[in-house]
Amino acid sequence: MLLATSPSNANQMSKPVTFATAGLGGVLGWCVVHPANTLAVRWNLASMQGTTFSVKTMIKESGVMSVYDGLQAGLMRQVIYASSRLGLFEVFRDKLHEIRGKTDFASRVGVGAITGGIAAYLSCPMEVAVVRMSNDSALPLDERRNYKGVGDTVTRILKEEGIGAFWRGSTPFVQRAMLVGVFQVATVDQFKESFASMFGQKKNSIPNVFCAAMTSGLIYSLATMPLEAAKNRMAFQKKDPVTGKLPYTGSLQTIRTVAAQEGFLTLYNGYLPYYIRCGGHTVSMFVAVQVLREFYTTNMM
Repeated sequence: MLLATSPSNANQMSKPVTFATAGLGGVLGWCVVHPANTLAVRWNLASMQGTTFSVKTMIKESGVMSVYDGLQAGLMRQVIYASSRLGLFEVFRDKLHEIRGKTDFASRVGVGAITGGIAAYLSCPMEVAVVRMSNDSALPLDERRNYKGVGDTVTRILKEEGIGAFWRGSTPFVQRAMLVGVFQVATVDQFKESFASMFGQKKNSIPNVFCAAMTSGLIYSLATMPLEAAKNRMAFQKKDPVTGKLPYTGSLQTIRTVAAQEGFLTLYNGYLPYYIRCGGHTVSMFVAVQVLREFYTTNMM
């Protein structure tokens, strides 16, 4: 089986199919990596709550299935985020190819950054819901919000905090997504070509995409982890009961505050599961997208 996100493949399908397969591939990929995301979020937020994270303690207190807390919101996020990010990337990339007559690394970087930012802003409400639901059971009993599901989470945030709360943390989320758009979508495309040339791999084969995706995931997870940490804290924070103010107001302010008070490396708490999420989702998403597209082109065109 060959995996592809090249212009020639995208042109074989209509835009609705391109977006639909991207979104469904993202959903299927997220089912694989959601436990890693839950571990990354809880580990990253543990210091904010004055605790030390332990997988053993988490499972003992909340049960093994707690790694799937927030899965419903995560899947809904992927419907918006993956379909718009990968779908827009392919549409914009192919349009630019028509204009310029070529698709080079610079065009992939530019298109990846723009489409990643757009996708993140659109899906920010679900990202806030994912962070809240994933970490709620890790709080002390008297501090838990006790969300019953994604519908209850969205309704309560809207009612208790206002619509603006859905975009709390949107700045680091968009900034992170722009880097992800560059490093995940654009560099995977480029690394596939590079590894095929350097190591004799068959381009778009599973080994080729796996190597490209895990390399891309390593790079972008290192680059984006501080923004991921800032996004998690801003999305999960509560107002100070005395002053009524939020402790974190922007991505750079959050990063500076955490680095000054807790040490810069605190921003990398939970890095291992975050990397597994990054690389794992890249691999599983692109595999799922291509399986869906092969099925469509073979059986429905």
